[in-house]
Amino acid sequence: MRFGILGGTQAWDDDGAQVPLGGPARRALLALLLVTPGEVVPTDRLADDIPSGGPEGAALSAHAIQSQVSRLRSALGDTAAIERTGTGYRIAVSAEDTDAGRFERLARDGRSALADGDARAALPLLRQALRLWRGPALADLADSASARAAAVRLDELRLTVLEDRLEAELSLGEHRSAVAELRELVDRHPLRERLAGLLIRALHANGAQAEALVVFEKVRRHLADELGADPSAELTSLHAELLRADPAPALAAPPAALTAFVGRADEVTEVRQLLATARLVTLTGPGGVGKTRLSAEVARTADAEVCFVALAAVRDAAVLPGALLVALGLRESGLHLAAGAQGPLDRLVTALSGRELLLVLDNCEHLVEETAVLAAHLLAACPRLRVLATSREPLAVIGEHLHPVRPLDDAAAAELLTDRARAARRAFTADPGTVRSVCAALDNLPLAIELAAARLRTLTPAELSARLHDRLGVTERGSRTPESRHRTLRSVVGWSWDLLPEREQRAARRFSVFVGGASTASALRVCDTDEETLHSLAEKSLLEWSGGRFRMLETIRAYGAEQLEAAGETEPVRCVHAETLLELLRTAGPGLRRAEQLDLLPALTAEQPDLTAAVRWAAGAQETGTALALIAAASAYLWIRGAAGTLASPARTVLDALGDPPPAGLGEEYAVCVLVAASGTAGRDVWRRHRAAAGEALTAAWSDGRTGRHPAALLLWMTHNATREGDAQGAFALVSAQRDSAEPWVRAAAQYVTGFGALGDGDLAEAERAFGTAAGGFRALGDRWGAALVLDALAGVARTRGEPRTAVALTDEALTLAEELDALEDCADLLVNRGDLRIDADPAAAQADYARAAGFARRAGGTGALSAALRGLGDIALSEGDRTTAEDLYAQALEHLDPHGVKGAANRVRTLAGLGRTAEARGDHTEARTRYRQAGQAAVSTVTAAATLPEALRLLGLPAPLTKKLTHHWTPDTLS
Repeated sequence: MRFGILGGTQAWDDDGAQVPLGGPARRALLALLLVTPGEVVPTDRLADDIPSGGPEGAALSAHAIQSQVSRLRSALGDTAAIERTGTGYRIAVSAEDTDAGRFERLARDGRSALADGDARAALPLLRQALRLWRGPALADLADSASARAAAVRLDELRLTVLEDRLEAELSLGEHRSAVAELRELVDRHPLRERLAGLLIRALHANGAQAEALVVFEKVRRHLADELGADPSAELTSLHAELLRADPAPALAAPPAALTAFVGRADEVTEVRQLLATARLVTLTGPGGVGKTRLSAEVARTADAEVCFVALAAVRDAAVLPGALLVALGLRESGLHLAAGAQGPLDRLVTALSGRELLLVLDNCEHLVEETAVLAAHLLAACPRLRVLATSREPLAVIGEHLHPVRPLDDAAAAELLTDRARAARRAFTADPGTVRSVCAALDNLPLAIELAAARLRTLTPAELSARLHDRLGVTERGSRTPESRHRTLRSVVGWSWDLLPEREQRAARRFSVFVGGASTASALRVCDTDEETLHSLAEKSLLEWSGGRFRMLETIRAYGAEQLEAAGETEPVRCVHAETLLELLRTAGPGLRRAEQLDLLPALTAEQPDLTAAVRWAAGAQETGTALALIAAASAYLWIRGAAGTLASPARTVLDALGDPPPAGLGEEYAVCVLVAASGTAGRDVWRRHRAAAGEALTAAWSDGRTGRHPAALLLWMTHNATREGDAQGAFALVSAQRDSAEPWVRAAAQYVTGFGALGDGDLAEAERAFGTAAGGFRALGDRWGAALVLDALAGVARTRGEPRTAVALTDEALTLAEELDALEDCADLLVNRGDLRIDADPAAAQADYARAAGFARRAGGTGALSAALRGLGDIALSEGDRTTAEDLYAQALEHLDPHGVKGAANRVRTLAGLGRTAEARGDHTEARTRYRQAGQAAVSTVTAAATLPEALRLLGLPAPLTKKLTHHWTPDTLS
């Protein structure tokens, strides 16, 4: 027979049938005996705890207890003997016969397996243990004081097993299903730190880092308020881990080491020691001497974060700051694409100002003056930044320390040749004198040695030595200058090149048009060759194969470009190069507006240097049609990636080369080119000059039932006209008219724009309907960019309706999507929005949002988002009575203000109002009046169509209390 006390008292026979036990007295009697099976329970305790059915407090007599025992024996039969022993009774069953006993055994076994790291074995045991529970433990002894301790112990153990089960599930990746249960448990047990830790882990695994931080803040506050205690070391450690795990921009890493690093270990140490005291170190020396390899080794052993910026592909000084942004993994603009005043250099300073980072600028010589100016500016503005540059000449910046990189010494050169030769020919052996002779002929230059060693697959060391001496005209010589070493390297490259069969020479010179490397498919098409030829070039060190792409060292690429020019093939090969990129971009285009966008973005990022090169070539070669097509095909990628500025300069060159009107059939591409050229502050003149013609071209492509080729241009056109001088009404009419388009993405975009039109008319219901339709469309397609925009707008509608819970949920979803797109500045904006929604109901959660937003904004280089986050922290400080801190935070927010767009204007109003409130709090009514009037003026000057200040504040989405205060103080005489 089996017994149950984890719930109401029950008994089951061997067939599983429930045994009738009778009334409350008999169930209580059996429960008391089963609490400690096999042990004697004193009669007086039975008398006190078994309900008598008489007056309250009346105990059973000994005779009544004996009667109840007799009836219970009859119910149970002979399978479970109840024995009279001394002064009490006992039931002759084992702990395993009770559900409580089995529960404790399963709990022990499950916990043991979990402690051993075997969550897969632990989970079924823990689940089986929890399934034994049918209700509160010892439910039939609810009024028993003596049984209460046993019930509490069992309930506590149940909760521990529940935590064990959840931990096992999280260990096995079952975090999605656990979140809802953990939220409920944490609400019921707010002081239980292990549950809070599990919820934090589950939320983090679901990508809800912000909510996880809020959970920590709530637990910390509960512990402080209820117990006067701080969180445990375990929970504090988890919190720190969570902060470190926030999505951060992916910094460009040093190039992968394909071979062993030979001969410069002491130099690595020397350069590292130099960087410990100097903030700018430049490695100088001729091409092929090993500057890049040395800088990469220094970077790999650095203690701080490292960003490695390869500048060889950057040919335009205007895009130099943008190239650094790309290497830092930063966007030039947010998802909302508002035309802010912040340029790439400003974003760099914001992103690096508080960060300890080693910035490696490799191959600076062709932009040495511009690189010097940029490095000096960043070093002056960012005190924790250090720069390691490689160049054939110094940057000539004050404070620069030079480290000349010289050829290898004789022993290291011989070691390098031997190492590389054995890679080409496993059984390589050579007379040391011959090896030294070869290295001497090559001036001990590492790249020259690499090229020569690759030839030892087919030549003996003696043959190689003889050929090099004949080809290079090597004689006894004294000290060699960098210039003569450069001639030596060119000769070695030429010698290696001449030894290639014609098909490999042709492929190598055609490959030289790639500035950022190439996938196998692109290389095969542009080089007009086969994979065997490409891999043969890699074996001979003319190409490198790494990370799924072929690359060519810059020295070899420069030589190859000369050979391409000499063969008269430059223009046709560059044309094929541009056509290959155009086909790649057009193929990727539809997927960028769908669920495949996360897979496509990294692949297209790898092609970005070649895209810029192809557009620049097309513009210079008067191939304006190709240039326009490339820019337009890349537009969706550029805007989702926040990198339109990388093509702004060549786009302006294309526009300058165009006739008027633009080429027939390319009107839409022309309009997209205008939008790209106008990105950032430098494009305002372009926008004024070309806006009207671009509008006509775009309207022609998308009006009267026609469907254009570049849907993303619609949203960009609306944004530019709404945030800069332009025809906002005409743009709205054009885009909103596409609600019935055959293209699903276009329909969703049109509904998004329609929603803003309804907001302007004050029709919240229609705005919510339009935004909801747009959200459904973007979600169905899997487009995170569009969905994040619309969810943010829907959250704004919910906030205006006075539905903060809905607004928070929508903001959470938008935040997840923005994180997936690495749009950190937008994450900061969304966190500020959520903080503003929570500040009244949950100040601690709001503070966590603002603090995290500030961190995101600093890393993203977004001053507008940083300003809003600082303003939010100021609001928190003011609410806590810390006027001094609040005033300092508001002042900092004012310094970082980006006034462009509705969000920037709203933050300006709130910041000025905050300064007014701090002035009022310290009794300075004159200052307060000035700040309140400035806030009101900022509101009405932004929303010029508003007839009144309250209407302006409403359109800016500001809260009612702030609207009331600013309206009250709008007239100077009303300040109390």
